[in-house]
Amino acid sequence: MKLAMKYVILYVNDFEQTMHFYQNILGLPVKMQQGTYVEFDTGATTLSINTRQSVNEDIGLAVPEASLASQTFEIGFVVEDVQATIEALRTQGVNVVKEPVVKPWGQTVAYVADPDGHYIEICTSVE
Repeated sequence: MKLAMKYVILYVNDFEQTMHFYQNILGLPVKMQQGTYVEFDTGATTLSINTRQSVNEDIGLAVPEASLASQTFEIGFVVEDVQATIEALRTQGVNVVKEPVVKPWGQTVAYVADPDGHYIEICTSVE
């Protein structure tokens, strides 16, 4: 069996706030939108969002309300200049949760959070 990751869907509480964050602050182009389901073009893997309510109602999956932030995963974006990207995001009011650091393997890594508290890694590529 060969698996290929095609997309990741984040379940969100406030559609408008999250849409603004990914489209206007991070600058991700919208590939497709159907109601509260949106796909952003991020390269080989698509990043999608959908509201928790829509997933419960339309798909029938039991998605609990996000009363507590639970960081059980992160999404990552590779950039050429982590420090400049973090500063640009900071000026737009993005919550920077970990300042840029250089890891022992040479990669620069920082973390921000989206409106629902999902961790987003902003990093250089691993060489």
